Amino acid sequence: MAACRTPGHAAAGPRARAGLAGGGTSGGNRERAAGRAAGTASGRRDQRREPQAGGGTSGRVPRPTRRLRAPIPWRQAIRSSRPHPQEAAISTDKAQSWAYCEDFSPEDDVLLRARERAGQLGATPVSPGVGAALRVLAAAVRPHTVAEVGTGAGVSGLYLLRGMPSDAVLTTIDVEVEHQRAAKEAFAEEGVKPTRTRTISGRASDVLPRLTDAGYELVFIDADPEGSPGYVEQAVRLLRPGGLLVVDDALWHDRVADPARRDETTTAVREVGRAVRDDPRLIPALLPTGDGLLVAVRR
Repeated sequence: MAACRTPGHAAAGPRARAGLAGGGTSGGNRERAAGRAAGTASGRRDQRREPQAGGGTSGRVPRPTRRLRAPIPWRQAIRSSRPHPQEAAISTDKAQSWAYCEDFSPEDDVLLRARERAGQLGATPVSPGVGAALRVLAAAVRPHTVAEVGTGAGVSGLYLLRGMPSDAVLTTIDVEVEHQRAAKEAFAEEGVKPTRTRTISGRASDVLPRLTDAGYELVFIDADPEGSPGYVEQAVRLLRPGGLLVVDDALWHDRVADPARRDETTTAVREVGRAVRDDPRLIPALLPTGDGLLVAVRR
């Protein structure tokens, strides 16, 4: 914020300069001189309060002129005096960086065909950036048992399978049988053995409670946001210690970060993030990949 001087300071400047140039003192200057001679506290306060022309005061070590600032809100004052390193580093062209990250790992023909089938079915697949992140996470954790809520047309399943060990099994749940048929087609094109995938048709709220406690090392949730709070709670139960929870669409079209957005879907997604963040059983992180990727490790 630009500094500004008060009218009183602007008027006092010429008089102070005139007194210094002529070698004399005005009434105010004589009072300050008397204060300096007597060493009174009031004289010292006057010296600090009245800036002198030329950047200093007579008989004192020159000090930088204090520039008065207009009142600003306390939160803005804290940010201006102590800028957050991340805020200072954010580029104004964030959209270009996001698009570059999304296209960083090109998709092959198998993924592109699966993505095309997803479009035909109206099943929104994960973005390429989220898919690449899923593959990396699966390769890092090396899970032998993975559960997926929301099969779609198999795009996310392909990415997970490419990161999982060759003998690992993916259990994927979707209420739409047609979606799972498209996913099986994608898995077959990939050359995945049928024994490596287990597709379950049904509502996730009905299927998840039937799965084994602590029987999975990675759980990925990409389903209806309104049901996500219940899915997440079940996922924590399913995970072994050291297992990984991943939730897609955690920023929900950039609405979650805006407190003014209070529609049902945004509120549900926001509550999922808070629940994961505050759960003592989890170590969480929220990544800006895709439409937001919430990741947490089971303690």
